[in-house]
Amino acid sequence: MEAVSADEFTVEAVERALQQLYYDPDMDKKNVAQKWLTQAQASPQAWHFCWALLRTDKVPEIQFFGASTLHAKISRHWSDLPPGQLDSLRSQLIAQVGQFASGPKMVLTRLCVALASLVLHVLPETWPTAVPDLLRAFQTGESVTEAGGQAQCLALLELLAVLPEELQSSSIPASRRSQLRSALAVDWSSVCSLLQQLLQRPDAPSPVRERVLRCVSSWLTLDIALKDSEGLLESCFALLKESELFDTAVETIVSIISQPDCQRFADSLLKVVPQVLGLQEQLKKAVQDGDMETSHGICRIAVALGETHCRTLLEQVDHWQGFQALVSMIMSCTGTPGHYPVDETSSSLTLTFWYTLQDDITSLDAERQTLYLQIYRPVYFQLVDVLLQKACFPRDEDYAAWSADDKEQFRTYRVDISDTLMYVYELLGPELLRNLYDKLGSLLTDTTHPSSWQDIEALLFGFQSIAETVDVSYSDVIPGLIGLIPLITANNVQLAETIMFTIGSLAEWLADHSLMLASVLPVVLHGLSNPDLSVACVSALKRICRECRHDLHLHANDIMAVSQAVLVKDIHKSPQCMWIMQALGFLLLALPRDEILGKLLSLVTPHIQQLEKLANEPPSSANKLPIVHILGLLSNLFSTFDLNKQSERLEVMRPVQTQPHNDNPVVVVLQQAFPLIQTIVSKWLNEPEVVEAVCAVFEKSLKTLLRDFAPLVTQLCELIGQMFGAYPQASALDLTRQVLRRKADLYLSDHLDIKAVFYCGEHHLAEHFAEVLFSVSRNCPSMLSVWLREALLPPGFPSSHLTTEHKEHFCQQILREQVSKRRMKDIVKEFALLSRGLQGTEYAANY
Repeated sequence: MEAVSADEFTVEAVERALQQLYYDPDMDKKNVAQKWLTQAQASPQAWHFCWALLRTDKVPEIQFFGASTLHAKISRHWSDLPPGQLDSLRSQLIAQVGQFASGPKMVLTRLCVALASLVLHVLPETWPTAVPDLLRAFQTGESVTEAGGQAQCLALLELLAVLPEELQSSSIPASRRSQLRSALAVDWSSVCSLLQQLLQRPDAPSPVRERVLRCVSSWLTLDIALKDSEGLLESCFALLKESELFDTAVETIVSIISQPDCQRFADSLLKVVPQVLGLQEQLKKAVQDGDMETSHGICRIAVALGETHCRTLLEQVDHWQGFQALVSMIMSCTGTPGHYPVDETSSSLTLTFWYTLQDDITSLDAERQTLYLQIYRPVYFQLVDVLLQKACFPRDEDYAAWSADDKEQFRTYRVDISDTLMYVYELLGPELLRNLYDKLGSLLTDTTHPSSWQDIEALLFGFQSIAETVDVSYSDVIPGLIGLIPLITANNVQLAETIMFTIGSLAEWLADHSLMLASVLPVVLHGLSNPDLSVACVSALKRICRECRHDLHLHANDIMAVSQAVLVKDIHKSPQCMWIMQALGFLLLALPRDEILGKLLSLVTPHIQQLEKLANEPPSSANKLPIVHILGLLSNLFSTFDLNKQSERLEVMRPVQTQPHNDNPVVVVLQQAFPLIQTIVSKWLNEPEVVEAVCAVFEKSLKTLLRDFAPLVTQLCELIGQMFGAYPQASALDLTRQVLRRKADLYLSDHLDIKAVFYCGEHHLAEHFAEVLFSVSRNCPSMLSVWLREALLPPGFPSSHLTTEHKEHFCQQILREQVSKRRMKDIVKEFALLSRGLQGTEYAANY
């Protein structure tokens, strides 16, 4: 439609615009109509045309716009209301709500929101009796069982429900919001009385009672005191027997008892406990019948009461038996029969309650803490048994039928159980490990009653959960556990994985008890050839090599042989291959110095030979990934091969070695491989993944070699210049920054052409460029002065947009800045924009 003047905001024009908005297929015309209608709503004429749009002969879309316009005018343009029109506006709105009581629902709701907004404008000064007046206006005396009476009742309930919601969503100053909250709370007693009457009427239709429950939840946002809602809460519990109202009743009850303010009313809370306990028979029947929705809802109620008010209920020492019964009910929810999430969904809701109970017990005064620990320590031992039962895998055939989503939810559920077990250990201590060990020993040694792999796996899972984060070095059962592991027949992937994770979690303990390595290393090395155990097995190997490396000399040949075999055979995915190389880096590091180079060369030679073969082939997508993979193997190996740190350990009583090792094995390997790497770079310069992988090899080496890297600096600087000259990339700048951070006075070389980094004018590289210059400025300012001026001397370099004055000003700014990295980035940003002729443009403003 064409743009129109404000004088033409008529009913007819609005209807034409709505027709265009709803039905015109042209999106541009829809947008024009939308913009015009927004202007119409803001106009003074809107106070008049909105009523015409609400006439009964209009279609619902037009009526809805009329109601929305009313709300917009009242909520956003209240000051535009003509003088003396408030009473008329109020009367008309109440009449319109009554007229639309039977629908359409969307129109009724918008009218109720508009009336609620009006109430919030005039309460309490102008219309202090707003809520009672509205209650009277819509209680016509007709029975709620009759159509007219039911419609009027539903309209009133809709209005009552949106009133607090409008307060929550409106942009009202905090002081005014607080005033309105208090004013509405004063009327809660009359509203509560009406709601309770409707809930208790046996002939009240379900839609009415469901709307009552929504209304209750809405008013609870006003921080209504629990003591003022006891009768209403009791009525809500009664509705849990009615299936069509069950879900809404659960939501309402949870909302009521989850209010933190309820803690001020301990007597009221104590009255809620028996009401919750009264649901146990309904819960038991729901579990027996497989009614997951009902058991889930009742569990939510029990957990909400226990978790929100645990401390308050614990403090009522005289009523400890009632709270203990509630804890037992929650325990039964935790132990709901079946497997989560296929057979039940309730048990996961309870886990955070056990954290809360433990924290609240241990934070009580000494006398009450002693009392409750006597009561609840046995409960927590029972909890461990229940959690391990819930963590059990289902039968193989059942698990095979689960969907991928079910399996992922079960995996996450087990992680949550693991975290809970770790936390419970803080309460139960070493006795918990002894308990688990005795049960595992019984399962493995009882020949009369063969145990299932699921039960064995669950107990190992319990051990692993605790050992993963808790110091078990003082436990007397770990040697026995290590002795039991070789007795387990791991003919199932899940069991074998848990064995590996358990061994990995005990790596620190094994470092202090190296004689036990001979019992578990064969288990790990045997599993290394099984791709189904990839993550668990490789993780265990890496942890053992990291923590126990100083005691692995006798096992080094076996570890190297098995690892090299699985790497050559490509048994594992790339990430796990990287972990293996990291593990071997730790292992090689701890070998006698005269053995390292030979073993390192035997490890990397097959991969370097394969890399050489790939480098001699024409670049293609087929050989790019293998090249990146092999370079990744080298960089991960070098990332953990820190000979300098090893020297520090061996020379604890002497000053740390500061002179470079002349025969560092990594340097030897890199020097031999350098020509091959140069060949790869020359062929793959335009492939960021390959360049990034090359840079990673040197970056990881830099971090561990430190001064030992000095012999490679000249070649590396030439390589960096080659990369920049052809195709500047962020990874090369990162590498440059690393070189300059590692004692720049030692590494600086005539071959590091600073001109190379000026090719990084791209937006995404400028920040890296700034960090490079900042590193040089901090570490070697005198050489930077010479470098910068020589680099910028050629006319037209790095851009024809730059004058000699621009370059000189840039040099002075760079040389002066040795403190603020942020300021250095601003200097580089400005220079980059000048170089590209973009200073002062819209692009520069968003740069």
